[in-house]
Amino acid sequence: MLKKYIPLFLTTVFSRLKINMALPDTFIPGFHDENEVRKLKYNDLGKTGLKVSELSLGTGGFSYFYGDFDVDECKKTVHQAVKRGINLIDTAPWYGHGVSEEILGKCLEGIPRKAYYLATKVCRYEKDPKLMFDFSASKTKKSIDDSLKRLGLDYVDILQVHDIEFAPTVETILTETLPTVEEIVKSGKARFVGITGYPVSTLLECAEQSSVKIDTVLSYCRLTMIDNTLQSFIPKFKENNIGIINAAANSMGLLSNFGPPQWHPASQHIKDVCTEAREYCKKNNVELGKLAVYHSLQQDGPDTVLVGMNSTKLLDYNLNVLLEGLSEKEKEMYHHVMKIFTTELKESHWENIELENYWKTIKGESGSSGFFK
Repeated sequence: MLKKYIPLFLTTVFSRLKINMALPDTFIPGFHDENEVRKLKYNDLGKTGLKVSELSLGTGGFSYFYGDFDVDECKKTVHQAVKRGINLIDTAPWYGHGVSEEILGKCLEGIPRKAYYLATKVCRYEKDPKLMFDFSASKTKKSIDDSLKRLGLDYVDILQVHDIEFAPTVETILTETLPTVEEIVKSGKARFVGITGYPVSTLLECAEQSSVKIDTVLSYCRLTMIDNTLQSFIPKFKENNIGIINAAANSMGLLSNFGPPQWHPASQHIKDVCTEAREYCKKNNVELGKLAVYHSLQQDGPDTVLVGMNSTKLLDYNLNVLLEGLSEKEKEMYHHVMKIFTTELKESHWENIELENYWKTIKGESGSSGFFK
């Protein structure tokens, strides 16, 4: 009879210790910290066959986009993140206009390629609005070669079409860009096809109309403390066996004690309400960004929450909230901040603002270019 209860007992013990008995395919004995890896949860990324860590690493901060950064600190962050079990890393040519990929390439030195999955992007490039986007086949082919050179890799795991809403038409994406990305996958330079964008409806429209299988979608700032738009689209993405990456839990700095960068496209009303929440958190010595990451991690549906981290301090902060949750004081702050947002926010997003400004600029009309990093 005793043998009957041993498995149940062990399962309970491991559950209480937050220990995951299964190790991901990316685990490498002797390189990883096995105890740390076993603490993390790994989810199926759609039907790709990749099991990705619940928390993943964004590298937009490996450039000037979010202020100062230190290369050595970035390298320590990447090495510690991977050794502790984070196995999905996201970058793009757009972040710092090649700088993020170049810095990340240096940071990956000494890490076995099998230990991580890497996602990069095509189609968004330069600071000059007239050179910013290029969804053509020729540029897409050149872009992946340039990215691989900067990263020092032979292939990436996911190649994503960046910010598809800025294409001249959806047809351009469907008939030129995505077939080109599919060719790149067949060539062995990438393994899976992804799309990214801010309007979630555009992501779904593209995914459902595409003759090329869309393996992943990256949605940013749309499942946060101030905006839950992504939630209503998740069932459709799941029906289509698409992996879901929920990015920018802190809404590109809005939901942090540091505040948003100057180029942030949110309205003044949204910024003002977030400032109220930020000042409340600072007054009580609580990091708003921690509350924001906690909130996104609690949401059902996404396979991973992608958080920008360019320091070991941020890495420790985010792994702590993933594994330990919030303290009683932080929970009180969380509920208070959520009350601020639910009672005071009259709008929750900035959909179409960037898009309208972009096309006004391209056409030579008056328009703010503040979001052009």
